[in-house]
Amino acid sequence: MDAWITYLIAIVVLILVVFAVKIVKQYERGVVLRFGRLVGTRSPGFNVILPLIDRMTKVSLRIVTTVLEPQEVITRDNVTVKVDAVVYFMVIDPVKAMINVESYQEAIIQLALTTLRSVLGQSDLDELLAHRDEINLRLRQIIDEQSEEPWGVRATLVEVKDVLLPEAMQRAMARQAESEREKRAKIIHAEGEKAAAGTLAEAAKIIHNQPAALQLRYLQTLVEISGEKNSTIIPLTLDIVNALSNLPKPSQIG
Repeated sequence: MDAWITYLIAIVVLILVVFAVKIVKQYERGVVLRFGRLVGTRSPGFNVILPLIDRMTKVSLRIVTTVLEPQEVITRDNVTVKVDAVVYFMVIDPVKAMINVESYQEAIIQLALTTLRSVLGQSDLDELLAHRDEINLRLRQIIDEQSEEPWGVRATLVEVKDVLLPEAMQRAMARQAESEREKRAKIIHAEGEKAAAGTLAEAAKIIHNQPAALQLRYLQTLVEISGEKNSTIIPLTLDIVNALSNLPKPSQIG
């Protein structure tokens, strides 16, 4: 009989030890409640609590990555877009995350969805496409203001991944981009024509002041022509050209 009692006591003690010993991992914190009241937290490592009296819940402090469901949003300039986003968050106060909110993960996701629709609804399409970093920063700041102090949860990053535009809007933006490219091409061509005209004007002044330059240019042109075609070229000097230009016209003869 005594052996059975000793055996039973050993089993009870073993069970109490199992319930009393808690191992908290490095990335966790243990929140201990005693008869439903908060008594503190437990650090990583070997911890002992009062069995059947204390209850410890482990809270992870690692960053959680959650992809938000695609949301259809109407921007400030009345364009309907579908937006994909991802939110990164972590617990910075395990007591608040456990006591003040029932499910901090679900709460932060719903808060991120609401904030996403609100912020994008106050932004223009051009701002959403060209200044996405500013929108991401604004989203994170708004989420932090509403989650960090009451829930002990911090959003480390909120990223708008993709913005899907309606097909009609995509075609309109493609036409606009093509028009912009044509506009830049015409401006560059006009600037080139202007520069060429200025260069020709300078060349004309030089030739007018130095007639020998015209003769040199004429000879250079003859060399270029002779290299391209197998033809006979009779070079004329500037004196011969001037003499021919001074000859009387047929109408003046007789």
